[in-house]
Amino acid sequence: MQAVQFAEHGDRDVIEYGEYPDPEIDRDEVLVDIKAAALNHLDIWTRRGMPGIDLEMPHIPGSDGAGVVEEVGEDVTRFEEGDHVALSAGVGDLRMDDPTLDPRFHIIGEHVTGVHSEYAAIPEDNLIPVPDHVDWAVAGSSSLVFQTAWRMLIERADLEAGESVLVLGASGGVGHAALQIADYAGAEVYATGSTEEKLEYAEERGADHVCNYEEEDFADWVLEETGGRGVDVVVEHVGAPTWQNSLKSLTKGGRLVTCGGTGGGNPETDIPRIFWNQLQIIGSTMATPDQVDDVMELVWDGTFEPAIREELPMSETARAHEIIENREGFGKVVVRPDSELE
Repeated sequence: MQAVQFAEHGDRDVIEYGEYPDPEIDRDEVLVDIKAAALNHLDIWTRRGMPGIDLEMPHIPGSDGAGVVEEVGEDVTRFEEGDHVALSAGVGDLRMDDPTLDPRFHIIGEHVTGVHSEYAAIPEDNLIPVPDHVDWAVAGSSSLVFQTAWRMLIERADLEAGESVLVLGASGGVGHAALQIADYAGAEVYATGSTEEKLEYAEERGADHVCNYEEEDFADWVLEETGGRGVDVVVEHVGAPTWQNSLKSLTKGGRLVTCGGTGGGNPETDIPRIFWNQLQIIGSTMATPDQVDDVMELVWDGTFEPAIREELPMSETARAHEIIENREGFGKVVVRPDSELE
């Protein structure tokens, strides 16, 4: 089969699209004919190399994808040939109330072989059914960011109707999902973006207030907009460049919920502000199977709509990485096997 792959960490020039051995499924796995996949910022970090993650090379990236079931293993009970499915990339159990559960957790595409390929062998537990009417670009691009944002806001931050939420980078992957989820939950939504086009998109998707962070300090803007109060929740996924302002944007007793640090993972922090204002800093990653089912039903029925920046053949995946690195446009970048486009 043909697959996106890299044999060493580095810049975009390490990405290749070429022959790779066909996957063989285990008893609990499903062979999926991939129709569409998508990139996330973690694909950039995986390509560059992350400390503590030792990948088997060459590595196929990709933590979002969807396709048709081609074959099922002997122990598979939930799917059969011809079903439409999408990847839910988290492997392990995120529940924190049972000390007997295996605490190890990893992500398909980041720690092990991903789905940016013509075919992928995927554990049954990491697949979710996709209604036949759902477009492949939607099915292949929505799972990771919508489940991440759903868990951040609904489960970890325990967002309630009437509260206020600041969504940073509201046109990015997690950002544009969080924007829609916060609006759906009945929150007053504040959103940041870097261009007028991105801010217009945010307003169309539920933002009540928008700020161009290239032109003004977003923490000062939040405090002015809220009469000095601040917001109840900040959705933080940038890290070092925004961390101090994110804390400054919170009201007393506010919650900062973070799922990553695309701009840098080791920010300076304002400890006195945290304890004087009794702030909560909450970590979150991916979602449990029940949470995935809840949010993806709302994607499938059109309540939530993933934005697609661009669709490219997998042979142009280096260009897809460039789009994300340069923050071009808004939403997700979809890649399709070249054979699907012939």
